[in-house]
Amino acid sequence: MRLIRGLALSLAVAFSPAAVQAGAQQYEPLAASVQAALHAAIADRAAPEPQFPSLQEKLDWLTEMSRRLQHRLPDREARLEFLKTVYYEAKRAGLDPQMVLGLIHVESGFKKYSVSAAGARGYMQVMPFWVRLIGSKDNNLFHLRTNLRYGCTILRHYLDIENGDIYRALGRYNGSLGKPEYPNMVRGAWEKQWGWGPRVIGPR
Repeated sequence: MRLIRGLALSLAVAFSPAAVQAGAQQYEPLAASVQAALHAAIADRAAPEPQFPSLQEKLDWLTEMSRRLQHRLPDREARLEFLKTVYYEAKRAGLDPQMVLGLIHVESGFKKYSVSAAGARGYMQVMPFWVRLIGSKDNNLFHLRTNLRYGCTILRHYLDIENGDIYRALGRYNGSLGKPEYPNMVRGAWEKQWGWGPRVIGPR
C-alpha cells in the first residue's frame, strides 16, 4: 500500500505544471548597453494605478480576472492588488497581461513564495542572478511588484532578442529553448484559462 501511495504521489508530481518545467533562465553575458538598459527598466518605482482604455473595461477586466483567480488568491484586496500590478507591469513592458497571467499560472501556480529546484523565485520564477546582473542587492524577488517588474522586463528582453518570436522567447525564459512543451503550456493557459476579449468566456 505504501508503494502504491508513493507511486501515485510521483505521478501527480510528474504531471503537475511545476514539474514539467524544463528549467529557468540561463545566465548569458550582456553587453554593457543592454545591461544598463535593463537596469533602468527594473528601477523599482511604485506602480501607479494602471491605465485601461476606459473605466468600464477596467471594471470588467478586474471583475472577471478576480473571479477566475478567487480560488487561488482568496483575499479580495490582495487579489486586486496582484491583478492591477500584473496589468501595469505587463503593459509597461509591452506585453499582453493575459500572457503574463498564463506564464504565472504555469511557472508558480500563483504562489508568491514558490522556489523551483533551480532556485527561481516568486510568481514569475525569476533566477537570483538577475539581481546581481541588472538590479541591486536589496531587491527582493518575493516582493510582488519587484518580481513582476523583473519577470516582465526579462521576457521583454528575450522577445527583443528573438525578434518578437514568442515561442522562442518563452523557451529562453524557461531555459528550454528549442523544446515545445513549455511554450505550449503557457499558450494553453493564456488562451484557455486567461483569455480576454469579445467571445472569450473564461473558466467557470
